[in-house]
Amino acid sequence: MRKLWLIFVLFFCLPMVLWAQNNERNLSSEKWQFKGVNNDKYKWYPAKVPGTVHTDLLTNKLIPNPFFGANEKQLQWIENEDWQYQTTFSISKEEWNHQNAILQFNGLDTFAEVFLNGTKILSADNMFRTWKIDVKKLLKIGPNQLEITFVSAVKKGKEAVKKLPYTLPGDEKIFTRKAQYHFGWDWGPRFVTSGVYRNVVLHFWDNATLETVKSVQKNIFADKAELQFEVRIKSVVAGNFQLKINDKIQSIVLKKGQNHITVNSEIQNPKLWWPNGLGEAHLYPFEVSLVKNNQTIDRKKLKIGLRTIELVQEKDHIGKSFYFKVNGQPVFIKGANVVPPDSFLPRATDSVYQSIVKNAVDTHMNMLRVWGGGVYADDAFYEACDKNGILVWQDFMFACAMYPGDEAFLSNVKQEVIDNVSRLQNHPSIALWCGNNENDEGWHNWGWQKQYKYTAQDSTKIWKDYQKLFHELIPKTLDSLLPENENRYWPSSPSIGWGRKESLLSGDAHYWGVWWGMEPFDMYRQKVGRFMSEYGFQGMPDVKTFQAFANNGELNFDSEAVKSHQKHPTGYKTINAYMARDYKVPNTFEDYIYVSQLLQADGMKTAIEAHRTDRKCMGTLFWQLNDCWPVTSWSSVDYYGRWKAFQYQARRSFEKVLLSVQEKENQYDVIITNDDVIAYDGGFALQLFDFNGELLWDASAAGSIPASSALVHFEIPKMDLNGFDLAKAVLSVSFTSEKKSAYSLYYFVKPKELQLIKPNLQITKLDELTYEISTDVLAKNVFLSSEEDAFFSDNYFDILPGQKVLIKLAKPVKAIRVKSLFEVMKN
Repeated sequence: MRKLWLIFVLFFCLPMVLWAQNNERNLSSEKWQFKGVNNDKYKWYPAKVPGTVHTDLLTNKLIPNPFFGANEKQLQWIENEDWQYQTTFSISKEEWNHQNAILQFNGLDTFAEVFLNGTKILSADNMFRTWKIDVKKLLKIGPNQLEITFVSAVKKGKEAVKKLPYTLPGDEKIFTRKAQYHFGWDWGPRFVTSGVYRNVVLHFWDNATLETVKSVQKNIFADKAELQFEVRIKSVVAGNFQLKINDKIQSIVLKKGQNHITVNSEIQNPKLWWPNGLGEAHLYPFEVSLVKNNQTIDRKKLKIGLRTIELVQEKDHIGKSFYFKVNGQPVFIKGANVVPPDSFLPRATDSVYQSIVKNAVDTHMNMLRVWGGGVYADDAFYEACDKNGILVWQDFMFACAMYPGDEAFLSNVKQEVIDNVSRLQNHPSIALWCGNNENDEGWHNWGWQKQYKYTAQDSTKIWKDYQKLFHELIPKTLDSLLPENENRYWPSSPSIGWGRKESLLSGDAHYWGVWWGMEPFDMYRQKVGRFMSEYGFQGMPDVKTFQAFANNGELNFDSEAVKSHQKHPTGYKTINAYMARDYKVPNTFEDYIYVSQLLQADGMKTAIEAHRTDRKCMGTLFWQLNDCWPVTSWSSVDYYGRWKAFQYQARRSFEKVLLSVQEKENQYDVIITNDDVIAYDGGFALQLFDFNGELLWDASAAGSIPASSALVHFEIPKMDLNGFDLAKAVLSVSFTSEKKSAYSLYYFVKPKELQLIKPNLQITKLDELTYEISTDVLAKNVFLSSEEDAFFSDNYFDILPGQKVLIKLAKPVKAIRVKSLFEVMKN
């Protein structure tokens, strides 16, 4: 009887074991420890994975808050140490019985020696790669020990520097495939981290596993979309399987080893994926399953957006175009550059990445550029971009330097490209792959050859290495990974330096004459290129952000805390020079913050409107949307998510229909820009008011705003306004139709020359989250704040007499404080 029972178990239960579903263990949730390697004073301390050595030291109260005061300076010793991490995890008999066990590190920062149960299994040397190791033979039932030793990236980089006969721009960081901003930037601190910064996963599988699933859009018609799924399967057995894609099942025969399976699929009456502002970003969910004996043994999920994207570069009478077509429709790109959201990357949770994308959506953006000195962002970022119709300009991780060209370095980069393109290629949001940030410009325009005293032979070698990397290796690797209709590559941004006139005639442009060149904001109107992928001006963060890293007694420009949170060498001096041009410089620190934000918003308003109204330009990406720590920088949203005045202004300047006024020699041009694909018929109203609200002059007309246009609709001769004191007047421009309305105010003189009157601002509470703001005379740049950290639906806005502005809050506050430019400028 016992033998019969055993036969029954073997016969009926063995298939269930044999075809058991593959599964994963997240080893990040185990108990980890860390310690310094070369210093006897270090014992083992609790560690967090994902994490960094800096955050682990902070959690254990071994260092002060790196972001507070001038603590950055005293924590530089950390980068020169080696650090060891370890954990013990238990393996069950059921797990051990699986045929295969793959240990996967999604992010090791950066030079890591990995041991499992005393055996070395990996020498990692690239923060951006995914590392997979077959550990089946090393695992044992019961406790297993995993040890990782991180060698200082600074020491590694400096060792590599000594091996070259010349010095490459970028110092030791360029020899480390590590986030370049960790070594310090002109908006970020120097914290050269190490640690397990993304999840560690143990993947168990039997017989076969899905390694990658790639979706390819072959054709998209009105009645159907033709797709192809390219599936890579690894199998240790040969036999008959099934591949299931949603409800469609296809029989397949697998051989031992690697299998490449192609499955065609169709979607009837497809809905297209559109960028934000042009339609719905529709996504189709797909589940790809590997099936044996009616049992799913592995599966992968993805969401597909049906769209076509083209980068159009055609010669014309100006030079050469540079713009994106989505689904055959030319799209004016509105957006910003993004940097890593934290100096310590594991602190950037999914919600942080989602908030970055939400800030873009709420500001009418349709593209974000992932800048090349940071990291390839977490999946949550790209998923949020997919969901919200935000296109992604994706740099590879190279910035403002020249890089080595030896075979080991190139081989490392090639696998980095494979890992990241394979991870990201199914995202409909990916619009462009870009080789690097400003490397080409730096070589040709920043005087590196003279600075580093290169011989002709050195220069030739360095430039050839550049070409090998960015004109050969990366594009050829992309060719091997991507179908032709998804392979959009741009070697370097910008294509030509901002000091050369050619930079405005073709390609993309970074214009830094404003800020770096100290040129006035008006130069933005003259320096308009085909696609403006970088430009910017600094604004200080909210006073609450300063209070997060400095004591109240240190809120002044002489304090070390405030100085250390400005990374541009002449940052505050530059802000002050521009401020004195346009504003009265305030006496108090808090008022200075307020005016610096207005200054930034004014300058960026000028730039964005210049780009949008000049239709040879088809894109504007300002520098920068976010910060990696609390700092005075070019960001429009600070580290804590607080909107500066510029972010509110960006929302107005990126409105689908934009009304703007530009001064010419003898007239004022009223330009109406419409980024929509439909025209609007309605009425125009031009009204000149004094600051008491008296109507001085007006004009009105009925008319139409064509789709996808930027046209001068009115010309106001200056002589028509000669009889008025324009230092005491404001021009109101409005358009109203059944479907769309737009509104703008224009001032004729600089803010410091305005003859403002003290406003009596009234705040009426309508309910817990709704307030109404009104005034008796013009109130300029009305700033709302509260003791609590509150978000206002609008801020830094102007109100005309008799006008009522409705404000929504995300949560209740005890009281709202209010001030306007008059209070600051009266002194």
